[in-house]
Amino acid sequence: MNAKTAGYLIFYGTFLIVMGLLGYLSNPEKAKTALMSGGTFGALSILWGVLGARGIRRSCPAALVTTGFLMLVFAWRATVSWLAVLDGNSEKLFAAVLITAMLVASAAMLTALLTDRKTFIAKKSTDGQN
Repeated sequence: MNAKTAGYLIFYGTFLIVMGLLGYLSNPEKAKTALMSGGTFGALSILWGVLGARGIRRSCPAALVTTGFLMLVFAWRATVSWLAVLDGNSEKLFAAVLITAMLVASAAMLTALLTDRKTFIAKKSTDGQN
């Protein structure tokens, strides 16, 4: 993983933590899971970024799996939240916007990780290593 992608992962992890905190603060009674999941997956993403910056090769596949999983979860949760908003539940609007922002960030992060991986594989092939 290159340093730029590792930096993006650290930023992405921080973003997830902040979004989890905002979700919790918007509704502390019902949104405890937002804080726990944002904190957990944010910390994992930061860890993958730090390990990637240090040259640990397994950090990129771990980040790909984690980010891909989060994208699926955020797509599902955003859909459920937006459907609730469309049904007239305006209380879900803030959550729908937050989850959609996390979905967009996850898509961007996954794109960066896949691009980095393709670059690494192409570079490895041109160096004569198989």
